[in-house]
Amino acid sequence: MNHKSSSSVLLTIPFLFFLFLSLNPVGHCELDYYIYNNKCPDLFRIVKYGVWAAVQNETRIAASLLRLHFHDCLVNGCDGSVLLDATAKFTSEKNALPNRNSARGFEVIEKIKADVEAACPSIVSCADILAIAARDAVVVAGGPFWLVPLGRRDGTTASEETANQQLPSPFESLNNITAKFTSKGLELKDVVVLSGAHTIGYAQCFTFKRRLFDFNGSGKPDKSLDSTLLQNLQSTCPKGGSDSNLAPLDSASASKFDNGYYSNLAKSSGLLESDQALMNDPTTASIVNSYTQYPYLFYKDFAESMVKMGNLGVLTGNKGQIRKKCGSVN
Repeated sequence: MNHKSSSSVLLTIPFLFFLFLSLNPVGHCELDYYIYNNKCPDLFRIVKYGVWAAVQNETRIAASLLRLHFHDCLVNGCDGSVLLDATAKFTSEKNALPNRNSARGFEVIEKIKADVEAACPSIVSCADILAIAARDAVVVAGGPFWLVPLGRRDGTTASEETANQQLPSPFESLNNITAKFTSKGLELKDVVVLSGAHTIGYAQCFTFKRRLFDFNGSGKPDKSLDSTLLQNLQSTCPKGGSDSNLAPLDSASASKFDNGYYSNLAKSSGLLESDQALMNDPTTASIVNSYTQYPYLFYKDFAESMVKMGNLGVLTGNKGQIRKKCGSVN
């Protein structure tokens, strides 16, 4: 089929294993792997090229597209609501604290959507395009391939307040973050494996700066932070300096999707408090250690958890709509 042959260009031989794993039916909701085969046969080629071109222009955008999909699905389900601009009827999730001045890639999805609309008008939802783009962003960065179940429809509203409530914060405890995931039907293992998305991308200084100078009001840095990393971060984010400066989430390979994130945690070199906290709990620490030892186990589990997350709260059938533009309802 067209989408299989086009996607295979991005695969290295080891990842074919995960492709075959993903051929089993998902058995969730009313989604279908092949729903667009006849109605929009060029969909996968268009999305893949759009993501590839965006990453060629700016490597960091791969992590941004993956994060957009996360922040869509964790707020009332994968309905494309994170892409909506504010109107007189509802607020925008773009302005929620976890997204404000940090969520990126909207213009990439809008451009891909315009190209898809030109090929097959009013057929493919923005939510589906975002789910495919997140997968392709991972693959372009060197990560695993998985088949994306499709057939989501787009929501017609958004809520800044709900996004503030439901999206996890880098300052939250592991218990709180886990509670937000499990309230959606995800599990503790999904928390650990999906946190591995931080193997690519960057974080602004304000998300970790308190660890560098005055951790928990102690007047001193976080004792659990590796000393070499601490010095580097204090240089990147000096006291009194800009809180919007960027530091890589995985200093060894910020643009490569690998298991380096977990190796960093094992060496007390996790950038965010919420990441390093995975080593403070015996159950999550054992999963981290497994992924440190067995990278292909991480790739397999990541693909499975992404499919699981992508099924959260989807709209199908006559619910929602197929937006013509991702930033506004029809």
